[in-house]
Amino acid sequence: MEKGFILWMTGLSGAGKTTLSRELAKHLIESGVACEILDGDEVRENLSKGLGFSREARDINVRRIGYVANLLSRNGVGVIVAAISPYRETRNELKTQTHNFIEVYIKCPIEECISRDVKGLYQKAIDGVIPQFTGISDPYEEPLLPEVVVDTSKETLNVCVSRVLHYLEQEQLMPIFTKRTE
Repeated sequence: MEKGFILWMTGLSGAGKTTLSRELAKHLIESGVACEILDGDEVRENLSKGLGFSREARDINVRRIGYVANLLSRNGVGVIVAAISPYRETRNELKTQTHNFIEVYIKCPIEECISRDVKGLYQKAIDGVIPQFTGISDPYEEPLLPEVVVDTSKETLNVCVSRVLHYLEQEQLMPIFTKRTE
């Protein structure tokens, strides 16, 4: 059986988690890795509908994502989770409870995230229309020891993808992919 893994993409809204996840999935599938993306927004809509944005509600949502990711990964699937998951303690809890959990910090300054925000969520949060918005009125706790860090404000999408794939190759969680260029 293939080795499953969980690539846990964490970062602020607008940092590039979903974009990077979709591109990674293409490369993984090309190299023969069974792959699924669990996008935080989609999971919230389908598995966590009705949950608010209190710390407790966010932790419940992240744990639900972790549970599904673990089910898939233990059955040989490469799971890519794209979720803000703002609290370090909850991410660390998942890391200890799952197999092949790889924390990928999608680093991006909040100013850049605000400039990328086509939905205007940051401005609504700044104006007080959206309460408990991560990075504005609710904290985001950066990972202390992520396995991979990419900075989407300074690095191209290809460089970010290559860095994550290189880590997977190094850990022998996917075949070496020779077509990739930086």
